[in-house]
Amino acid sequence: QVHLVESGGGLVQPGGSLKLSCVASGRIYRIYGMGWYRQAPEKSRELVGFITSAHSVTYAPSMKDRFTISRDNNKNMVYLEINQMKPEDTAVYRCYAEIVSDPEQLSDNYWGQGTQVTVSS
Repeated sequence: QVHLVESGGGLVQPGGSLKLSCVASGRIYRIYGMGWYRQAPEKSRELVGFITSAHSVTYAPSMKDRFTISRDNNKNMVYLEINQMKPEDTAVYRCYAEIVSDPEQLSDNYWGQGTQVTVSS
């Protein structure tokens, strides 16, 4: 049983900033990559970026300028900081992680429920 829970979403004015958090809990043997996706209303899920256990970050091309992903391996957490926010950033942001739950089994991908981010004047 593995659970990921996001927090930190809310209403932000254009030009503002927000930092989202995601914590993994439950039966966890090892966590490999972690990352973030977002989904705007009536649009498909879009990759923001991902980070390895060695803190190597890869962003989608459109996310390189204003998004920063980090993680804390000791706390099983991944973060997403969004700066200079724009209305088009409005979306549900979901975290994911590749986790080995049982050391005798292969890793699997787990997802959080998502946190709503709204950018509006």
